[in-house]
Amino acid sequence: MSELYRMLPSVDLILQRVSESDRYARLPRPLLKDLVNMHLDQLRVDIRGQKLTASEELQWSVLEGPLHAFLDRASRPHFRRVINATGVVVHTNLGRSLLARQAVEAVTEACAHYSNLEFSLDTGQRGSRYAHVEELLCRLTGAEAGLVVNNNAAAVLLMLDTLAKGKEVVVSRGQLVEIGGSFRIPDVMAKSGAVLREVGATNRTHSHDYERAITPETAALLKVHTSNFRIIGFHKEVGLREMVALGEKHGLPVLEDLGSGNLFDFTPYGLDHEPTVQEAVAAGAAVVTFSGDKVLGGPQAGIIVGRKDYIDPIKKNPMNRALRIDKMTLAALEATLRLYLDPELARREIPTLRMITASTEELRRQASKLARGLRRALRGPGGGAKAEITLLPGASRVGGGAYPERDLPTTLVAVRPQNADIGVEALRDALLDTDPPLIGRIEHDAFCLDPRTLDDAEHALAGKVLAKVLTP
Repeated sequence: MSELYRMLPSVDLILQRVSESDRYARLPRPLLKDLVNMHLDQLRVDIRGQKLTASEELQWSVLEGPLHAFLDRASRPHFRRVINATGVVVHTNLGRSLLARQAVEAVTEACAHYSNLEFSLDTGQRGSRYAHVEELLCRLTGAEAGLVVNNNAAAVLLMLDTLAKGKEVVVSRGQLVEIGGSFRIPDVMAKSGAVLREVGATNRTHSHDYERAITPETAALLKVHTSNFRIIGFHKEVGLREMVALGEKHGLPVLEDLGSGNLFDFTPYGLDHEPTVQEAVAAGAAVVTFSGDKVLGGPQAGIIVGRKDYIDPIKKNPMNRALRIDKMTLAALEATLRLYLDPELARREIPTLRMITASTEELRRQASKLARGLRRALRGPGGGAKAEITLLPGASRVGGGAYPERDLPTTLVAVRPQNADIGVEALRDALLDTDPPLIGRIEHDAFCLDPRTLDDAEHALAGKVLAKVLTP
Protein backbone atom coordinates (compact mmCIF):
# COMPACT_ATOMS: atom_id res chain seq x y z
CA MET A 1 0.00 0.00 0.00
CA SER A 2 2.85 2.39 0.81
CA GLU A 3 4.34 1.69 -2.60
CA LEU A 4 1.05 2.58 -4.26
CA TYR A 5 0.90 5.86 -2.37
CA ARG A 6 4.41 6.73 -3.59
CA MET A 7 3.40 6.01 -7.16
CA LEU A 8 0.71 8.68 -7.17
CA PRO A 9 1.77 11.60 -9.39
CA SER A 10 2.45 14.90 -7.67
CA VAL A 11 0.10 17.86 -7.90
CA ASP A 12 2.71 19.85 -9.84
CA LEU A 13 3.22 17.04 -12.34
CA ILE A 14 -0.50 16.72 -12.97
CA LEU A 15 -0.87 20.50 -13.34
CA GLN A 16 1.99 20.49 -15.84
CA ARG A 17 0.39 17.69 -17.83
CA VAL A 18 -3.10 19.20 -17.94
CA SER A 19 -1.66 22.62 -18.81
CA GLU A 20 -0.12 21.24 -22.00
CA SER A 21 -3.50 21.69 -23.73
CA ASP A 22 -5.99 24.57 -23.75
CA ARG A 23 -8.68 22.40 -22.19
CA TYR A 24 -8.53 24.17 -18.83
CA ALA A 25 -6.92 27.43 -19.93
CA ARG A 26 -9.86 29.52 -18.71
CA LEU A 27 -10.05 27.78 -15.35
CA PRO A 28 -8.42 29.76 -12.49
CA ARG A 29 -5.23 27.94 -11.49
CA PRO A 30 -6.08 27.90 -7.74
CA LEU A 31 -9.38 26.17 -8.56
CA LEU A 32 -7.65 23.71 -10.89
CA LYS A 33 -5.12 22.92 -8.17
CA ASP A 34 -7.88 22.33 -5.61
CA LEU A 35 -9.67 19.95 -7.98
CA VAL A 36 -6.46 18.00 -8.66
CA ASN A 37 -5.95 17.63 -4.89
CA MET A 38 -9.54 16.41 -4.54
CA HIS A 39 -8.95 13.75 -7.20
CA LEU A 40 -5.72 12.63 -5.55
CA ASP A 41 -7.49 12.41 -2.20
CA GLN A 42 -10.08 10.12 -3.77
CA LEU A 43 -7.32 7.92 -5.22
CA ARG A 44 -5.80 7.62 -1.72
CA VAL A 45 -9.22 6.61 -0.38
CA ASP A 46 -9.45 3.97 -3.14
CA ILE A 47 -6.01 2.63 -2.19
CA ARG A 48 -6.97 2.37 1.47
CA GLY A 49 -10.22 0.68 0.53
CA GLN A 50 -8.30 -1.68 -1.78
CA LYS A 51 -10.20 -0.55 -4.85
CA LEU A 52 -6.78 0.20 -6.34
CA THR A 53 -4.37 -2.67 -5.73
CA ALA A 54 -1.99 -2.84 -8.72
CA SER A 55 0.74 -0.44 -9.75
CA GLU A 56 -0.44 -0.64 -13.37
CA GLU A 57 -3.63 1.13 -12.32
CA LEU A 58 -1.59 4.18 -11.35
CA GLN A 59 0.18 4.69 -14.66
CA TRP A 60 -0.51 8.08 -16.24
CA SER A 61 -2.03 6.44 -19.31
CA VAL A 62 -4.65 4.85 -17.01
CA LEU A 63 -5.16 7.84 -14.69
CA GLU A 64 -5.47 10.46 -17.41
CA GLY A 65 -8.98 9.60 -18.63
CA PRO A 66 -10.67 9.46 -15.21
CA LEU A 67 -8.79 12.62 -14.17
CA HIS A 68 -10.08 14.57 -17.14
CA ALA A 69 -13.59 13.23 -16.59
CA PHE A 70 -13.45 14.37 -12.96
CA LEU A 71 -12.05 17.80 -13.83
CA ASP A 72 -14.65 18.33 -16.54
CA ARG A 73 -17.47 17.42 -14.17
CA ALA A 74 -16.16 19.22 -11.07
CA SER A 75 -15.21 22.44 -12.88
CA ARG A 76 -18.66 23.02 -14.32
CA PRO A 77 -20.34 26.21 -13.03
CA HIS A 78 -22.75 25.57 -10.19
CA PHE A 79 -25.33 27.79 -11.89
CA ARG A 80 -25.72 26.45 -15.41
CA ARG A 81 -28.01 25.60 -18.24
CA VAL A 82 -30.53 22.75 -18.11
CA ILE A 83 -32.88 21.31 -20.74
CA ASN A 84 -36.48 21.87 -19.68
CA ALA A 85 -38.60 19.02 -21.02
CA THR A 86 -41.21 19.28 -18.24
CA GLY A 87 -43.77 21.17 -20.31
CA VAL A 88 -44.03 23.89 -17.63
CA VAL A 89 -43.40 27.07 -19.61
CA VAL A 90 -42.75 29.56 -16.80
CA HIS A 91 -40.91 27.12 -14.55
CA THR A 92 -40.02 28.96 -11.35
CA ASN A 93 -37.29 26.49 -10.39
CA LEU A 94 -35.73 26.45 -13.87
CA GLY A 95 -35.33 30.18 -14.39
CA ARG A 96 -38.88 31.17 -15.38
CA SER A 97 -39.20 32.84 -18.77
CA LEU A 98 -36.66 32.56 -21.57
CA LEU A 99 -35.70 35.87 -23.15
CA ALA A 100 -36.36 36.73 -26.77
CA ARG A 101 -33.32 36.82 -29.06
CA GLN A 102 -33.58 40.62 -29.20
CA ALA A 103 -33.47 40.82 -25.40
CA VAL A 104 -30.44 38.53 -25.19
CA GLU A 105 -28.61 40.69 -27.73
CA ALA A 106 -29.52 43.82 -25.79
CA VAL A 107 -28.12 42.33 -22.57
CA THR A 108 -24.88 41.35 -24.30
CA GLU A 109 -24.52 44.88 -25.67
CA ALA A 110 -25.19 46.40 -22.24
CA CYS A 111 -22.60 44.16 -20.59
CA ALA A 112 -19.85 44.54 -23.19
CA HIS A 113 -19.89 48.32 -23.49
CA TYR A 114 -20.49 51.50 -21.55
CA SER A 115 -24.04 52.82 -21.91
CA ASN A 116 -26.29 55.79 -21.25
CA LEU A 117 -27.81 54.05 -18.22
CA GLU A 118 -28.25 57.29 -16.26
CA PHE A 119 -26.97 59.78 -18.80
CA SER A 120 -29.15 61.97 -21.01
CA LEU A 121 -27.88 62.13 -24.57
CA ASP A 122 -30.12 65.18 -25.09
CA THR A 123 -28.63 67.34 -22.33
CA GLY A 124 -25.28 65.70 -21.64
CA GLN A 125 -26.26 65.62 -17.97
CA ARG A 126 -27.33 62.95 -15.50
CA GLY A 127 -30.52 61.21 -16.58
CA SER A 128 -32.99 58.66 -15.21
CA ARG A 129 -32.71 54.95 -15.88
CA TYR A 130 -36.52 54.74 -15.96
CA ALA A 131 -36.62 56.99 -19.02
CA HIS A 132 -35.50 54.03 -21.18
CA VAL A 133 -38.75 52.13 -20.56
CA GLU A 134 -41.30 54.54 -19.10
CA GLU A 135 -42.60 55.79 -22.45
CA LEU A 136 -42.95 52.21 -23.69
CA LEU A 137 -44.81 51.17 -20.54
CA CYS A 138 -47.20 54.08 -20.86
CA ARG A 139 -47.84 53.41 -24.55
CA LEU A 140 -48.47 49.71 -24.00
CA THR A 141 -50.63 49.99 -20.88
CA GLY A 142 -52.34 53.36 -21.23
CA ALA A 143 -50.85 54.55 -17.92
CA GLU A 144 -49.61 58.09 -17.29
CA ALA A 145 -46.31 57.06 -15.68
CA GLY A 146 -44.29 54.05 -14.66
CA LEU A 147 -41.12 52.73 -13.08
CA VAL A 148 -39.42 49.37 -12.60
CA VAL A 149 -37.89 47.67 -9.53
CA ASN A 150 -36.28 44.27 -9.06
CA ASN A 151 -39.40 42.09 -8.66
CA ASN A 152 -43.13 42.35 -8.02
CA ALA A 153 -42.81 41.78 -4.28
CA ALA A 154 -40.58 44.85 -4.19
CA ALA A 155 -43.11 46.74 -6.32
CA VAL A 156 -45.94 46.01 -3.88
CA LEU A 157 -43.73 46.87 -0.90
CA LEU A 158 -42.62 50.18 -2.42
CA MET A 159 -46.16 51.12 -3.48
CA LEU A 160 -47.61 50.52 -0.01
CA ASP A 161 -44.68 52.12 1.82
CA THR A 162 -45.13 55.28 -0.26
CA LEU A 163 -48.91 55.57 -0.36
CA ALA A 164 -50.16 53.95 2.84
CA LYS A 165 -47.46 53.88 5.52
CA GLY A 166 -49.06 54.18 8.96
CA LYS A 167 -52.56 54.09 7.49
CA GLU A 168 -55.11 51.40 6.70
CA VAL A 169 -55.44 49.49 3.43
CA VAL A 170 -58.65 47.53 2.84
CA VAL A 171 -58.27 44.05 1.31
CA SER A 172 -60.69 41.17 0.78
CA ARG A 173 -59.98 38.11 2.95
CA GLY A 174 -60.13 35.96 -0.17
CA GLN A 175 -57.14 37.85 -1.60
CA LEU A 176 -54.72 37.54 1.33
CA VAL A 177 -52.60 35.16 -0.69
CA GLU A 178 -49.24 33.48 -0.31
CA ILE A 179 -47.46 33.18 -3.65
CA GLY A 180 -44.33 31.01 -3.46
CA GLY A 181 -41.26 31.64 -1.32
CA SER A 182 -43.46 32.73 1.62
CA PHE A 183 -44.51 35.94 -0.17
CA ARG A 184 -47.64 36.76 1.80
CA ILE A 185 -49.69 39.89 1.27
CA PRO A 186 -50.24 40.47 5.05
CA ASP A 187 -46.49 40.17 5.72
CA VAL A 188 -45.55 42.53 2.89
CA MET A 189 -48.11 45.03 4.15
CA ALA A 190 -46.69 44.82 7.66
CA LYS A 191 -43.16 45.43 6.35
CA SER A 192 -44.37 48.44 4.37
CA GLY A 193 -45.88 50.01 7.47
CA ALA A 194 -49.41 49.83 6.09
CA VAL A 195 -52.15 48.53 8.38
CA LEU A 196 -54.17 45.64 7.01
CA ARG A 197 -57.94 45.96 7.21
CA GLU A 198 -59.42 42.70 5.94
CA VAL A 199 -63.05 42.52 4.91
CA GLY A 200 -65.59 40.00 3.70
CA ALA A 201 -65.39 36.23 3.96
CA THR A 202 -62.88 33.87 2.38
CA ASN A 203 -65.21 33.03 -0.48
CA ARG A 204 -67.47 36.08 -0.73
CA THR A 205 -66.79 39.80 -0.48
CA HIS A 206 -69.30 42.53 -1.35
CA SER A 207 -68.98 46.22 -2.13
CA HIS A 208 -70.66 47.12 1.15
CA ASP A 209 -67.92 45.19 3.02
CA TYR A 210 -65.34 47.62 1.64
CA GLU A 211 -67.54 50.65 2.31
CA ARG A 212 -68.18 49.72 5.94
CA ALA A 213 -64.43 49.37 6.52
CA ILE A 214 -63.56 52.86 5.27
CA THR A 215 -62.57 55.29 8.03
CA PRO A 216 -60.56 58.52 8.21
CA GLU A 217 -57.51 56.25 8.64
CA THR A 218 -58.04 54.51 5.29
CA ALA A 219 -55.36 55.25 2.67
CA ALA A 220 -56.39 52.91 -0.17
CA LEU A 221 -58.37 49.93 -1.38
CA LEU A 222 -56.21 47.05 -2.58
CA LYS A 223 -57.17 44.34 -5.06
CA VAL A 224 -54.86 41.31 -5.32
CA HIS A 225 -55.00 38.87 -8.22
CA THR A 226 -54.95 35.38 -6.69
CA SER A 227 -52.66 34.07 -9.46
CA ASN A 228 -51.90 30.47 -8.45
CA PHE A 229 -55.25 29.38 -7.01
CA ARG A 230 -58.96 29.83 -7.63
CA ILE A 231 -62.03 29.85 -5.41
CA ILE A 232 -64.92 28.20 -7.21
CA GLY A 233 -68.52 27.42 -6.29
CA PHE A 234 -70.31 29.79 -3.92
CA HIS A 235 -68.00 32.72 -4.57
CA LYS A 236 -68.15 36.46 -5.15
CA GLU A 237 -65.61 39.24 -5.44
CA VAL A 238 -65.98 42.91 -6.24
CA GLY A 239 -64.89 43.88 -9.75
CA LEU A 240 -62.22 46.50 -10.27
CA ARG A 241 -64.55 49.06 -11.86
CA GLU A 242 -66.94 48.76 -8.92
CA MET A 243 -64.05 49.23 -6.50
CA VAL A 244 -62.84 52.29 -8.44
CA ALA A 245 -66.31 53.83 -8.24
CA LEU A 246 -66.34 53.24 -4.49
CA GLY A 247 -62.85 54.71 -4.18
CA GLU A 248 -63.87 57.82 -6.11
CA LYS A 249 -66.89 58.24 -3.84
CA HIS A 250 -64.61 58.37 -0.79
CA GLY A 251 -61.57 60.02 -2.40
CA LEU A 252 -59.42 56.88 -2.15
CA PRO A 253 -57.08 55.30 -4.72
CA VAL A 254 -57.58 51.69 -5.79
CA LEU A 255 -54.31 49.76 -6.04
CA GLU A 256 -54.04 46.45 -7.89
CA ASP A 257 -51.37 43.76 -7.59
CA LEU A 258 -51.77 41.73 -10.78
CA GLY A 259 -48.94 39.33 -9.90
CA SER A 260 -48.04 37.73 -13.22
CA GLY A 261 -48.46 40.74 -15.47
CA ASN A 262 -50.16 40.06 -18.77
CA LEU A 263 -49.94 42.34 -21.82
CA PHE A 264 -51.21 39.72 -24.29
CA ASP A 265 -54.69 38.33 -24.92
CA PHE A 266 -54.50 34.53 -24.84
CA THR A 267 -58.21 33.87 -25.36
CA PRO A 268 -57.89 33.33 -29.16
CA TYR A 269 -55.54 30.44 -28.32
CA GLY A 270 -58.03 28.58 -26.15
CA LEU A 271 -57.11 29.94 -22.73
CA ASP A 272 -59.55 31.51 -20.30
CA HIS A 273 -59.57 35.27 -19.97
CA GLU A 274 -57.04 36.69 -17.53
CA PRO A 275 -57.07 40.40 -16.63
CA THR A 276 -54.47 42.35 -18.58
CA VAL A 277 -52.55 45.37 -17.37
CA GLN A 278 -54.26 47.46 -20.04
CA GLU A 279 -57.67 46.48 -18.66
CA ALA A 280 -56.67 47.35 -15.09
CA VAL A 281 -55.44 50.79 -16.12
CA ALA A 282 -58.53 51.42 -18.26
CA ALA A 283 -60.78 50.40 -15.36
CA GLY A 284 -59.31 53.24 -13.30
CA ALA A 285 -56.78 51.60 -10.97
CA ALA A 286 -54.53 54.35 -9.60
CA VAL A 287 -51.50 52.04 -9.46
CA VAL A 288 -50.95 48.57 -10.93
CA THR A 289 -48.00 46.31 -10.12
CA PHE A 290 -46.93 43.17 -12.00
CA SER A 291 -43.99 40.90 -12.82
CA GLY A 292 -41.80 41.18 -15.88
CA ASP A 293 -40.48 37.62 -15.94
CA LYS A 294 -43.59 35.46 -15.92
CA VAL A 295 -46.30 35.55 -18.58
CA LEU A 296 -44.90 38.82 -19.89
CA GLY A 297 -41.81 36.84 -20.95
CA GLY A 298 -39.11 39.33 -19.98
CA PRO A 299 -36.44 39.55 -17.25
CA GLN A 300 -37.15 39.44 -13.52
CA ALA A 301 -38.62 42.83 -12.67
CA GLY A 302 -41.43 44.46 -10.74
CA ILE A 303 -43.26 46.96 -12.91
CA ILE A 304 -45.34 49.80 -11.46
CA VAL A 305 -47.66 51.84 -13.69
CA GLY A 306 -50.51 54.21 -13.06
CA ARG A 307 -51.51 57.79 -12.52
CA LYS A 308 -48.67 60.30 -12.48
CA ASP A 309 -49.74 61.87 -9.17
CA TYR A 310 -49.28 58.48 -7.48
CA ILE A 311 -46.25 57.23 -9.43
CA ASP A 312 -44.14 60.37 -8.86
CA PRO A 313 -44.05 59.99 -5.04
CA ILE A 314 -43.16 56.30 -5.48
CA LYS A 315 -40.18 57.31 -7.65
CA LYS A 316 -38.98 59.67 -4.92
CA ASN A 317 -39.17 57.10 -2.12
CA PRO A 318 -35.60 56.55 -0.78
CA MET A 319 -36.33 52.81 -0.68
CA ASN A 320 -36.54 52.88 -4.46
CA ARG A 321 -32.74 52.98 -4.73
CA ALA A 322 -32.42 49.75 -2.77
CA LEU A 323 -34.91 48.03 -5.07
CA ARG A 324 -33.88 49.41 -8.46
CA ILE A 325 -33.02 47.27 -11.48
CA ASP A 326 -29.58 46.92 -13.05
CA LYS A 327 -28.52 47.70 -16.61
CA MET A 328 -28.90 44.09 -17.83
CA THR A 329 -32.50 43.89 -16.65
CA LEU A 330 -33.24 47.28 -18.13
CA ALA A 331 -31.78 46.33 -21.51
CA ALA A 332 -33.73 43.06 -21.63
CA LEU A 333 -36.97 44.71 -20.53
CA GLU A 334 -36.78 47.48 -23.12
CA ALA A 335 -36.14 44.97 -25.91
CA THR A 336 -39.04 42.80 -24.72
CA LEU A 337 -41.48 45.70 -24.42
CA ARG A 338 -40.60 46.94 -27.91
CA LEU A 339 -41.75 43.59 -29.31
CA TYR A 340 -45.18 44.09 -27.71
CA LEU A 341 -45.77 47.10 -29.98
CA ASP A 342 -46.69 44.43 -32.55
CA PRO A 343 -48.63 41.65 -30.72
CA GLU A 344 -48.10 39.08 -33.48
CA LEU A 345 -44.37 39.80 -33.55
CA ALA A 346 -44.31 39.44 -29.77
CA ARG A 347 -46.08 36.07 -30.02
CA ARG A 348 -43.51 34.79 -32.51
CA GLU A 349 -40.37 36.21 -30.92
CA ILE A 350 -40.96 35.95 -27.17
CA PRO A 351 -40.40 32.29 -26.22
CA THR A 352 -42.95 32.31 -23.39
CA LEU A 353 -45.73 33.52 -25.68
CA ARG A 354 -44.68 31.20 -28.49
CA MET A 355 -44.70 28.14 -26.22
CA ILE A 356 -48.02 28.99 -24.55
CA THR A 357 -49.76 29.53 -27.90
CA ALA A 358 -48.26 26.51 -29.71
CA SER A 359 -50.99 24.52 -31.45
CA THR A 360 -51.71 20.86 -30.72
CA GLU A 361 -50.88 20.03 -34.35
CA GLU A 362 -47.46 21.69 -34.14
CA LEU A 363 -46.70 19.96 -30.84
CA ARG A 364 -47.65 16.62 -32.34
CA ARG A 365 -45.26 17.25 -35.24
CA GLN A 366 -42.51 18.29 -32.85
CA ALA A 367 -43.08 15.19 -30.70
CA SER A 368 -42.85 12.92 -33.76
CA LYS A 369 -39.64 14.63 -34.85
CA LEU A 370 -38.17 14.35 -31.36
CA ALA A 371 -39.14 10.65 -31.13
CA ARG A 372 -37.43 9.88 -34.46
CA GLY A 373 -34.26 11.62 -33.30
CA LEU A 374 -34.26 9.75 -29.98
CA ARG A 375 -34.73 6.40 -31.70
CA ARG A 376 -31.68 7.08 -33.87
CA ALA A 377 -29.62 8.24 -30.89
CA LEU A 378 -30.63 5.25 -28.75
CA ARG A 379 -30.07 2.54 -31.35
CA GLY A 380 -27.56 0.01 -30.03
CA PRO A 381 -24.49 -1.22 -31.99
CA GLY A 382 -26.27 -4.46 -32.83
CA GLY A 383 -29.37 -2.66 -34.04
CA GLY A 384 -31.33 -3.15 -30.83
CA ALA A 385 -32.91 -0.19 -29.08
CA LYS A 386 -31.67 1.03 -25.69
CA ALA A 387 -35.14 2.33 -24.92
CA GLU A 388 -38.68 2.10 -26.17
CA ILE A 389 -39.86 5.45 -27.53
CA THR A 390 -43.61 6.10 -27.82
CA LEU A 391 -45.96 9.07 -28.11
CA LEU A 392 -48.61 9.74 -25.49
CA PRO A 393 -51.30 12.41 -25.05
CA GLY A 394 -50.45 14.73 -22.18
CA ALA A 395 -50.80 18.17 -20.66
CA SER A 396 -48.46 21.12 -20.27
CA ARG A 397 -48.76 23.99 -17.81
CA VAL A 398 -48.22 27.72 -18.12
CA GLY A 399 -46.60 27.90 -14.67
CA GLY A 400 -45.45 30.97 -12.79
CA GLY A 401 -48.76 31.20 -10.93
CA ALA A 402 -50.75 31.78 -14.13
CA TYR A 403 -53.75 29.72 -15.27
CA PRO A 404 -53.59 27.31 -12.30
CA GLU A 405 -56.62 25.30 -13.40
CA ARG A 406 -55.84 25.18 -17.10
CA ASP A 407 -53.98 22.30 -18.77
CA LEU A 408 -52.52 22.86 -22.24
CA PRO A 409 -52.93 19.76 -24.44
CA THR A 410 -49.67 18.35 -25.78
CA THR A 411 -48.05 15.16 -27.08
CA LEU A 412 -45.45 13.59 -24.80
CA VAL A 413 -42.45 11.54 -25.90
CA ALA A 414 -42.21 8.60 -23.47
CA VAL A 415 -38.86 6.88 -22.88
CA ARG A 416 -38.83 3.41 -21.28
CA PRO A 417 -35.32 1.92 -20.78
CA GLN A 418 -34.87 -1.59 -22.16
CA ASN A 419 -31.97 -2.30 -19.81
CA ALA A 420 -33.34 -4.04 -16.72
CA ASP A 421 -30.53 -2.52 -14.63
CA ILE A 422 -31.91 1.01 -14.95
CA GLY A 423 -35.49 1.90 -14.09
CA VAL A 424 -37.40 5.03 -14.96
CA GLU A 425 -36.66 6.78 -11.66
CA ALA A 426 -32.96 5.88 -11.90
CA LEU A 427 -32.94 7.30 -15.43
CA ARG A 428 -34.51 10.55 -14.22
CA ASP A 429 -31.89 10.85 -11.46
CA ALA A 430 -28.97 10.01 -13.76
CA LEU A 431 -30.04 12.71 -16.22
CA LEU A 432 -29.55 15.33 -13.49
CA ASP A 433 -25.80 14.76 -13.76
CA THR A 434 -25.46 15.00 -17.54
CA ASP A 435 -24.08 18.00 -19.39
CA PRO A 436 -26.48 19.69 -19.74
CA PRO A 437 -28.92 18.10 -17.29
CA LEU A 438 -32.18 16.93 -18.86
CA ILE A 439 -35.26 17.62 -16.71
CA GLY A 440 -38.48 15.78 -17.59
CA ARG A 441 -41.26 14.10 -15.67
CA ILE A 442 -42.45 10.58 -14.94
CA GLU A 443 -45.88 9.57 -16.24
CA HIS A 444 -47.32 6.24 -17.41
CA ASP A 445 -44.24 4.43 -16.00
CA ALA A 446 -42.03 6.30 -18.44
CA PHE A 447 -39.65 9.24 -18.48
CA CYS A 448 -41.58 11.81 -20.51
CA LEU A 449 -40.37 14.78 -22.54
CA ASP A 450 -42.78 17.55 -23.51
CA PRO A 451 -41.84 19.25 -26.82
CA ARG A 452 -43.64 22.44 -25.78
CA THR A 453 -40.64 23.62 -23.75
CA LEU A 454 -37.93 22.18 -26.01
CA ASP A 455 -36.23 24.18 -28.71
CA ASP A 456 -35.49 22.37 -32.00
CA ALA A 457 -31.77 22.59 -31.29
CA GLU A 458 -32.29 20.78 -27.98
CA HIS A 459 -33.67 17.63 -29.63
CA ALA A 460 -30.18 16.41 -30.53
CA LEU A 461 -28.86 17.34 -27.07
CA ALA A 462 -31.63 15.33 -25.42
CA GLY A 463 -30.72 12.30 -27.55
CA LYS A 464 -27.03 12.70 -26.73
CA VAL A 465 -27.45 12.80 -22.96
CA LEU A 466 -30.02 9.98 -22.97
CA ALA A 467 -27.66 7.82 -25.02
CA LYS A 468 -24.83 8.54 -22.59
CA VAL A 469 -26.88 7.49 -19.57
CA LEU A 470 -28.38 4.40 -21.24
CA THR A 471 -25.06 3.10 -22.62
CA PRO A 472 -23.83 0.23 -20.40
